[in-house]
Amino acid sequence: MKRFLPVPLIKLADACKEPLYVVGGSVRDFLAGFPLNEQTDWDLSSPMTEEVFLSHARACGFAVRAVYRHTGTVKLEDAEGRGYEFTRFRSDKYVRGEHTPAEISFTEDPLLDARRRDFRANAVYYAIREGEFLDPLGGIADIRVKTLRTVREAERVFGEDGLRLMRLARIAAETGFSPDEECLTGARRNAALISDISPERIFAELRLILLSDRKHGAPEAPYRGLKLLHESGVMQMILPELAAGDGMAQRSDYHDHDVLEHSLLCVRHAPPEIRFAALLHDVGKPYCMLRDGNFHAHAEEGARIAREILARLKAPKQLTAVTCMLVKKHMLDLDCRMRDLKVRREIVDLGADFSLLMALKQADFSACKGDLSPAPTVVKWNRIRGEMRAEGVPFTIKELAVNGRDLQAAGVPEVRTAEALEELLRFCTENGARNNRTQLLNYARKFTPN
Repeated sequence: MKRFLPVPLIKLADACKEPLYVVGGSVRDFLAGFPLNEQTDWDLSSPMTEEVFLSHARACGFAVRAVYRHTGTVKLEDAEGRGYEFTRFRSDKYVRGEHTPAEISFTEDPLLDARRRDFRANAVYYAIREGEFLDPLGGIADIRVKTLRTVREAERVFGEDGLRLMRLARIAAETGFSPDEECLTGARRNAALISDISPERIFAELRLILLSDRKHGAPEAPYRGLKLLHESGVMQMILPELAAGDGMAQRSDYHDHDVLEHSLLCVRHAPPEIRFAALLHDVGKPYCMLRDGNFHAHAEEGARIAREILARLKAPKQLTAVTCMLVKKHMLDLDCRMRDLKVRREIVDLGADFSLLMALKQADFSACKGDLSPAPTVVKWNRIRGEMRAEGVPFTIKELAVNGRDLQAAGVPEVRTAEALEELLRFCTENGARNNRTQLLNYARKFTPN
């Protein structure tokens, strides 16, 4: 493993009098045959105090980013920008469900340090200078058979820290490992403890699950992680509106799956940038079915519910805005009966988000019956967009043959300039040939005072 470690880390380990270990995901991934790359998290551990470690790190040219003496933790960065997190050997005690330890005791015993962790596969240590693995709990055997077992009784491990419920799904997604029966049972029995975890942390882990295929390239990773969230009962706690679709049947001529399974499959077919939208695109269906006995208006209700969910999870505003827009529009022209002129207007209104909506429509189509052929709506809209480009239709105000100064010089009041430009853009949407200076200025006269 040593030859795959960053050179600055090797030099740091050589400078330390006590052994310095790499532990956690990087060791697990190496032993599982995954490449170590720029996405690798470098977690370090040792019996040495954080003060002693800090002196060696500074002498070796590392930049110190943070020191948490209460937990014996130091965050570093090397000259190439790689981040590292060092934690002194310790033993933790928790208040049930709390993510932060209530009591910390430092130790020189790696077995005690290993038992404070989550899964045995994450509790294998690699002594950098010595080039040897230390395996206090049999984690190497678990890695070989791709199994996630807890470091102690599963009931206790998940009962100590509710965030481990999310980490279980995320690690299983990224690695392809499966929890053993005790692990999964322990997660189920403690699923309610996720409510003790901050929304920000839940959102961060959920985002990692949705992007888990980026870690090691497994295309099924996000779907796998979401399925485990549901199997463990955690999804019902953090996304009850989505979980309500479990077992809710859909028309068999359009769908092979219930509402929840269809949503998870949509994520499987979606590119990374729209996976929140893919996950939530049908979140309005359970609500509409329970209220009205049908799925009518589920896109509009879904956009509202998606906004509530993302607000609850403290998601970024831009992600929320784009996700809700996509959820609201995902049913547009599903039957391909929308008039071309209306499609043109929708395309212009979408602007740079056009490709995102097409990606969601394709993922939605493929998730219905496993059909990977181009979705009919996507084919139609791409055709119309190509025709618009060939005509020279402007897709943004900047592409108009006139600007605000031109309109004001022609007599349009400054307060009406923005309105006039928007109207001109709609005017050109019907026919790209209208985008010429003379015709636009003539059309803009309707905005000049009589």
